[in-house]
Amino acid sequence: MADKVYLVDDEPDLRRALERLLQAEGFKVESHASALDFLARLPAEADGCVVMDLAMPGLDGLEAQQRLVMAATRWPIVFLTGHGDIRSSVQAMKAGAVDFLTKPVKAGELLAAVRTGAAQVREAAELRARFASLTPREREVMRHVIAGRLNKMIAMDLGTTEQTIKVHRSRVMEKLGIRSVAALVSVAQRLGVTPTGTAS
Repeated sequence: MADKVYLVDDEPDLRRALERLLQAEGFKVESHASALDFLARLPAEADGCVVMDLAMPGLDGLEAQQRLVMAATRWPIVFLTGHGDIRSSVQAMKAGAVDFLTKPVKAGELLAAVRTGAAQVREAAELRARFASLTPREREVMRHVIAGRLNKMIAMDLGTTEQTIKVHRSRVMEKLGIRSVAALVSVAQRLGVTPTGTAS
């Protein structure tokens, strides 16, 4: 299945040129003339890399990125700009942008950035599938672990034995393909899983 790219730019000629470039490289491209149109048609989960102009009428690229962050959806975004500044690029990268490229963009730079974003989408989809394989009890244990609770404390809270918690904890780590609590906390943040005792 071809990787998907959402192209968001209010310049029709540039949009068509980038669409042809990306399609020639095997990407499935969906184009939008505005950030508002793009946001209005989003699926629930990120299923593609976004190539977005920074300066657009109505809603600019940074504002669109902030809306995605507030909605807790992690979309890899490659920003394009004809007049970017350091402050804007820093803001974009801190919010999780893949890259911040200046127009006229070089084909090689754009394609490299889009491939990085597409890889992030595939990794995120795999992670969600791994998380979906956890049982309800394993997810419950996971939330306790990322809250920093010890096995004995978790066992008392859940009314079971410490050994049972160890088994659940081991299965969580195995199914998610990780080995440390630090990695588990990072994965939980990416999935939007909150520690026990925190509002979901």
